[in-house]
Amino acid sequence: MLESVPIKRLVTRLLILVVAMFAFGFALVPIYDVMCKAFGINGKTSGQYEGEQVVDPTRQVRVQFLSTNAIDMVWEFHSKADEVVVNPGAVTEMLFVAYNPTDKAMTAQAVPSISPAEAAMYFHKTECFCFTQQVLQPGQRIEMPVRFIVDRDMPKDVKHLTLAYTLFDITARQPPVAVHTGG
Repeated sequence: MLESVPIKRLVTRLLILVVAMFAFGFALVPIYDVMCKAFGINGKTSGQYEGEQVVDPTRQVRVQFLSTNAIDMVWEFHSKADEVVVNPGAVTEMLFVAYNPTDKAMTAQAVPSISPAEAAMYFHKTECFCFTQQVLQPGQRIEMPVRFIVDRDMPKDVKHLTLAYTLFDITARQPPVAVHTGG
């Protein structure tokens, strides 16, 4: 009977630990958003943008492009240029190149991020390969456009933006494709 008190205490502590782990998992996304905002990293871009912009010829903003592959992605993936200088309000296009060096078809999804984070709300994509999944056949190479506008309302002290894409292999998440055998 003396051993039941320590066992009850252990069970109680383990239950508290499980509840704390669940609460931490539940709060992780808001905590991540707050930390990113505090440190000015990983600005989330908005979805597709449709609007009229007037070009501001008196300002220039340098937009740098970064492209990385997630740990399991084997494609070659890069922008055609490392950076461009744009006038706020002007529609700008950049091409990204993807190449599937494998012997199997693969599906990818690009996830964008803008730095500094406070500039993300002023960076508008009118067309982006990140809006859809990209399927490449073995050995296939494609050019994928992103068209964007840097908003004229962006704070004047922001003179440099970084648009970063991470490319993820989502082939395993795709439903199997039926093959028609002609019968």
